Amino acid sequence: MGMDDCVSFFSGPLVAIICDLFGEKTTSILGTFLVTGGYLISSWATSIPFLCVTMGLLPGLGSAFLYQAAAVVITKYFKKRLALSTAIARSGMGLTFLLAPFTKFLIDLYDWTGALILFGAITLNLVPSSMLLRPIHIKSENNSDIKDKGGSLSASDPEAPCGTETTNYNETQESTIKDSTMQKPGQPGKSLMASQNQSEELNNGPNRKRLLLISNEESYKKKAVLWSCKQKLFDISLFRNPFFYIFTWSFLLSQLAYFIPTFHLVARAKTLDIDIMDASYLVSVAGIIETVSQIISGWVADQNWIKKYHYHKSYLILCGITNLLAPLATTFPLLMTYTIFFAIFAGGYLALILPVLVDLSINSTVHRFLGLAGFFAGMAILAGPPIAGWLYDYTKTYTGSFYFSGICYLLSSVSFFFVPLAERWKNSLTG
Repeated sequence: MGMDDCVSFFSGPLVAIICDLFGEKTTSILGTFLVTGGYLISSWATSIPFLCVTMGLLPGLGSAFLYQAAAVVITKYFKKRLALSTAIARSGMGLTFLLAPFTKFLIDLYDWTGALILFGAITLNLVPSSMLLRPIHIKSENNSDIKDKGGSLSASDPEAPCGTETTNYNETQESTIKDSTMQKPGQPGKSLMASQNQSEELNNGPNRKRLLLISNEESYKKKAVLWSCKQKLFDISLFRNPFFYIFTWSFLLSQLAYFIPTFHLVARAKTLDIDIMDASYLVSVAGIIETVSQIISGWVADQNWIKKYHYHKSYLILCGITNLLAPLATTFPLLMTYTIFFAIFAGGYLALILPVLVDLSINSTVHRFLGLAGFFAGMAILAGPPIAGWLYDYTKTYTGSFYFSGICYLLSSVSFFFVPLAERWKNSLTG
């Protein structure tokens, strides 16, 4: 497991704060520059610690910015077809096996420094795509457009973004422009005469007290906005939400289990005296089937025949059973059968991570929910492969790794059995 993957999960809470302050578009563009800068600076690397920062920290942090911003925007753009749109958006992750031959081709052609520069240039294409992450507008019944978390919100609104203040500047400006265009040449404008009259009136005692009251009210509103910002940045309400623990438990254990069979599949094939080219086909087949499975799983979940977390729970159980049976695959056809079934079930639950999170987050902000859950999942991603490697060193076989992965998958599904209990608890509070 690469350092960049761990950083991309560990930095989830930081990305949530950045999204709160600057919005998803700016966050995504910032992530693009971090990844590009990491690749470009890495082309001048002279030591391994240097690469740990430039190839691990910077691209990992940038990937977190890109992924989380895109995930949150998808939840804003789509409601009825959220699962399918999420599956389509993340389906390309199943085709990452193509990066290995492509990287080898670039290294053979341009050396490793040239390959890194080209990767940085390719990543820059995410800047125009990030510009497309525009705030959505919700049309109300009176045909007025309300900007979603990006427009003019009252200072007392708890959803107002940090630093946003409401003024009547546009209306005042429009009236001033109209008055200035209607005035005759050589005559003073109405706005100028009004400002002169106002300055004379403010010298009076009662008006001066009224001005002090207005300034105090404005300063109070500014303090209210700053206080709401601090509450958002240091929000601990998620730790009182049982749905957060349900999702985080499952997310942590499923991420702990996912990368173990992915890394040890080819190694196990080698121990079974399977040709290295045939073993590489296993990874290719797994990536393609996982991509197709995600799209089908998203479409099925959007039919709303049952709740989405039931699908998610079922896929996790099936992944666990498949990995527990994996040691029985001792020939290439059996190993290919295991790969196909695991890719189907893994793609099924991966496509539903975000829709299930949206359903369980309820009144919580999605990016804070996702960011904090991702932080704990980062611990599992960091620990999973070393644990699997230790099991191989201890048992001298890869079967223990697959058993461990299967047990983790089964345990990750346990928390979803408590969703009805959490729903009854929530209804008792509202009722």
